[in-house]
Amino acid sequence: MADGTKGARAEAGGGAPLTESMAARLVEAARRAREHAYVPYSHFPVGAAVLAADGTIFAASNVENASFGLTICAERAAIFKAVSEGRRDLVAIAVVADTSGPPRPCGACRQVMDEFNPAMTVIMANLRGQVETLPLAEMLARPFRLEGQV
Repeated sequence: MADGTKGARAEAGGGAPLTESMAARLVEAARRAREHAYVPYSHFPVGAAVLAADGTIFAASNVENASFGLTICAERAAIFKAVSEGRRDLVAIAVVADTSGPPRPCGACRQVMDEFNPAMTVIMANLRGQVETLPLAEMLARPFRLEGQV
């Protein structure tokens, strides 16, 4: 992978570093999920794939609604899918969209990512093969926390 994915240090499946091949698998799963997006209003399909610590990948796409506030981003859909299947130890997420540069998750998605792992690795890729990998903490410097929450 190019543009920062090589050497990504997320912990994946038993504490091993996130490998370049695992990052590529996540991006591919997100790219495939993007094809199932329901986007009749924005026409902007996005796919995401989240990696659980046990190595399981959960992929999803964005789903729009005529009442725009009810729309769900691909990142949150993938995370909620993992959580609904009993996985809460999430280590990395890939996001794929047809953008001029690597797509950035919105603030709501970043906050949801932080809920499950403030040290999550975020892989952002477009359809042109541009990839950028960043630690979530670099993208969400001051997440919301409830009083007393660690």
